[in-house]
Amino acid sequence: MFNILTLNKISKLGLDKLDAAKYTCGDAVENPDAILVRSASMHDMELSDNTVAIARAGAGVNNIPIPACSDKGVVVFNTPGANANAVKELVICSLFLASRKVVAATDWCKTLKGEGENVGKLVEKGKSNFAGPEILGKTLGIVGLGAIGALVAESAAALGMTVIAYDPFAAGKTDIELVELDDIFANSDYITLHAPLNDGTRGMINAASLAKMKDGIRILNFARGELVDSKDIIDALASGKAAAYVTDFPTDEQLCVDGVTAIPHLGASTPESEENCAMMAAEEVALYLEKGIIKNSVNLPAAPLADDFAVRTCFIHKEDADAFAVKAEAAAKAAGATVAAIFTANKKDMGYTVIDTDKAFDTAVNGAIKVRVI
Repeated sequence: MFNILTLNKISKLGLDKLDAAKYTCGDAVENPDAILVRSASMHDMELSDNTVAIARAGAGVNNIPIPACSDKGVVVFNTPGANANAVKELVICSLFLASRKVVAATDWCKTLKGEGENVGKLVEKGKSNFAGPEILGKTLGIVGLGAIGALVAESAAALGMTVIAYDPFAAGKTDIELVELDDIFANSDYITLHAPLNDGTRGMINAASLAKMKDGIRILNFARGELVDSKDIIDALASGKAAAYVTDFPTDEQLCVDGVTAIPHLGASTPESEENCAMMAAEEVALYLEKGIIKNSVNLPAAPLADDFAVRTCFIHKEDADAFAVKAEAAAKAAGATVAAIFTANKKDMGYTVIDTDKAFDTAVNGAIKVRVI
């Protein structure tokens, strides 16, 4: 029986993926074998020695201490693509919100309450304050062509936009026109961000990059708030360099700023998205706990293992995969075990080696961080 701790409310459709005969799930489970989490911060959480997996029901893993998990041999999963359609729909909505000043216009209409028969005349008189351009024929620059960015590109093209994209990892994998990042800045009427947050992307929208953009640029941020320098975008809106900034990650200083449309992190907040993420996370955990299979891990290599095995021994280590596999295989053979299959791979500084044998053997292999026998 496996114990699964849930740190947030996880969709029932997700939990139903875990056979009740094999799994105990709940928010009060002690010494869990695995943890399912959505947005709860785990940085100050002490992990049980029993915990071997964490699955984030979502794409971002900023709420999980990845290095600490790796040091303890805990596999961290996410669910890329499960919420992509939900975010894509809100990005497309925001193209219109950035253009037509719909939010400001509807807020203004509320101020006309009580004007009686004058409302019609006041509407006609005031509507010019909220005029904005159509998106048809405009150029959309996409930074990042992952699951979300690719869907945005497809939908924007269908709406008649010219789509260009920057993604150093997408060459040869897409029909979308790929350009350099400076070309995105120089040629786009709208820019939508779908890049990961790291040392190379933090603050990528700043005074210097804004200076390269067209006057009246409209920027959408549904990736990470820190991709945009808050002070610089506010200054750009004040000067007219930027016409609009739509963000799903508003900060205190951005609220109530003219030109900012602040959305309270609604990108993946649909019942369909939450269900998709929960189901994918549960399936990833089940595959790993029951068969050692790794799919969509952010810190360990993918391991598409066979379903059938007699005894499966799984090692997590930081040693070169091939070198570790030699030692592990030698340990199996020294115990008289027949080796049926070996898998070994590295992801950055983390290695995963799996040996299928006809019987168990001494797993005390030097260099192993975590060992599981299934």
